[in-house]
Amino acid sequence: MSKPTAVVCLSGGLDSCVTAAIAAQSHDPALLHVNYGQRTEARELVSFAEIADFYNAEKRLVLNLNFFAEIGGSSLTDVSEAVPAGDTARAEIPSTYVPFRNASILSAAVAWAEVIGASAVYIGAVEEDSSRLPRL
Repeated sequence: MSKPTAVVCLSGGLDSCVTAAIAAQSHDPALLHVNYGQRTEARELVSFAEIADFYNAEKRLVLNLNFFAEIGGSSLTDVSEAVPAGDTARAEIPSTYVPFRNASILSAAVAWAEVIGASAVYIGAVEEDSSRLPRL
């Protein structure tokens, strides 16, 4: 019996790689990579392709959401801002936070899931990615 399909949001980084591994245990992964104007895009895209090849993912989609670079507000997308060294002890929101990025990626993932008949959507995100979102 074949596994059901799940869309996996895959940046190519550690969190999304682990998420892809978890998803592949129970689903046939359809891998989604989003270029949102991030400075790290070239390396992320290489990692995305390597991970997709590892899982023999037949369904792969690379989307461009470059409006984040136009909006600004993040050192990941604004070349006029320096990207700081990592500091796990800091309490403030990092300059690398991209406003509402994950929600936009999830919107695209759910739309693609509907089109291809996927039964699930996976995203690997860290808490600071939602640090500016309102708490309900």
